[in-house]
Amino acid sequence: MHSDQPHLLIVDDDERIRVLLQKYLVRNGFLVTAARDAAHARRILAGLDFDLLVLDVMMPGEDGVTLCADLRRERNTPILLLTAKAETSDRIAGLEAGADDYLAKPFEPKELLLRINSILRRVPPSEAKSIVPQVLHLGPLRYEMDRGEIWRGEDLVRLTATEVQLMKIFSTTPGEAISRENLVDRLGRSGGQAQERAVDVQITRLRRKLETDPKQPRYLQTVRGAGYMLAPD
Repeated sequence: MHSDQPHLLIVDDDERIRVLLQKYLVRNGFLVTAARDAAHARRILAGLDFDLLVLDVMMPGEDGVTLCADLRRERNTPILLLTAKAETSDRIAGLEAGADDYLAKPFEPKELLLRINSILRRVPPSEAKSIVPQVLHLGPLRYEMDRGEIWRGEDLVRLTATEVQLMKIFSTTPGEAISRENLVDRLGRSGGQAQERAVDVQITRLRRKLETDPKQPRYLQTVRGAGYMLAPD
């Protein structure tokens, strides 16, 4: 029973922002549930699945980054963090914790809408297509290209929406280096060095899932001066 409207959970301790975003996003075709803090969000998440979570980083009690890292252990739901500080360290901490993207406050609601739509476009529809799967082998892992899934034997490797998108990009041209600039572009981000650094963080996280030794990557290689390259067996 999945309605066509994406269901979002907004977690922010500022009631004014919660109400404003809820009204704006509902007008733009989303179902929206709001929570006032991490504990409230956990109670809601215990009984419901969402298409995307919007978490404020600065909340009393458990902060958004900690909540994000904890949720990542058991679910792949895309997560967008709202950071009050535009400091790179905060963004990097958020991405390290498993967020798909971040937006610095204050922001225009339209900018949030664009980010949400961009993330939701990256998430593959869950219904399996009846195509013969094209498979890339990465040591003990296999990547099923049509489904955007990585398997280790019988176990599905959990990927975030951004990691799914990165694998799709790399698997279309295995053995060819793709520049960070090109990756930023194809992930639908607005450019700039901060976004290139963010891509580096995403690559580091993806390597932890792909590589036996992420420090000496065998499958997701760095090509000096050219970018990153997927090198399947």
